[in-house]
Amino acid sequence: MQIDEDKIDDAVLALLHLTTFEDHGTVRSWKSHDWSALERLHTKGFISNPQSKAKSVALSEDAARRSKELFEQLFKKAG
Repeated sequence: MQIDEDKIDDAVLALLHLTTFEDHGTVRSWKSHDWSALERLHTKGFISNPQSKAKSVALSEDAARRSKELFEQLFKKAG
């Protein structure tokens, strides 16, 4: 089976929205997701380096907006 890693990245980005919080004006999220997906999101410029000692990653402004949009798109109940 071939896997579409971009779809996985979108799902992980959407799930990052669940644990977002603001820290001194920066949107952050806990980094308890697949390391490969987090590394791809970092490479794409959406999050700070997940290999740091911090337990969270910083989301870019674009990523914070997109994570909310993807979360609503993927998980909002119809009706």
